[in-house]
Amino acid sequence: MQAASAWGTAGAAVAGPNGVVASGEQGATAAWSTIKVPIAIAALRADPAASGDVAAAITASDNAAAERLYATAGADAVDAVLSESGLTVPVNTAKTRPEFSTFGQTALSVSDEAQLADSLACIAGAGQVLQLMGQVDPGQSYGLGTLGALFKGGWGPDTAGMYQVRQFGLVPRGDGSYAPVAFTAFPADGAYDTGQQMLNAMAQRLGEGTEFLPAARCQP
Repeated sequence: MQAASAWGTAGAAVAGPNGVVASGEQGATAAWSTIKVPIAIAALRADPAASGDVAAAITASDNAAAERLYATAGADAVDAVLSESGLTVPVNTAKTRPEFSTFGQTALSVSDEAQLADSLACIAGAGQVLQLMGQVDPGQSYGLGTLGALFKGGWGPDTAGMYQVRQFGLVPRGDGSYAPVAFTAFPADGAYDTGQQMLNAMAQRLGEGTEFLPAARCQP
C-alpha cells in the first residue's frame, strides 16, 4: 500500500478463515463494473443463452451487455447472488447518477468484495463467469491482472470528476490454490491512468508473497 500512497489513497482486503483483513480506505463506495460479476451469474441462471452478453460484460466490461443481463435477471436475482456470498447489501435500484447505471452505484467496500471473492466459486452457476474472469481484455489487465488472477475491475468518476479504480478476484498462490483479494484506489489527481498505476504498484507488492495469502474458502 505504501507504494501506491504517493499517488493517492488506497485500500485492500483479503478474506481468510478468521474473517477479512483490510487496510487503508474501507468505505463503501460505488462498485462500478465489479457488480457485473453477480449480475452475470444471476442472468445465466435466468437464461443460459445470455452467455454472449456475459462474455462481453466480464472480459470487455461492455456496459450495454451488462444492461441487458440486468434486465434479464432483475434486482431480486442479483440480490440472491450477493446474499449467497454472505453480503447483505442489495443492488442499487435508484437512479442516483443519471449518466450511469443504477447497479454500478451499488455501495461496496473492499472487505465486501474480498468476501464475495472468497465465496464466489461456491455460488451456483459461477463457473462460467469465473472462467471468463481469467480472460479479461489485455487493456484492462492491470493490477490483479498482472498476477494472473481471475478478476473483474470497475472504474468511474465521482460527481467532481475524480476517478475511483477498483478490482476484486482470486489471486493464484503458486500451489494451485487461489486467495480472495480486493483493491481500491482514489488517485489524488483524479485520473484513471493514475489509478491503474496505483493498482499495479499494489499488485507488485502483493505478488512478492502470494504464497503467504490465505486460500479462499471456495476454490475455482
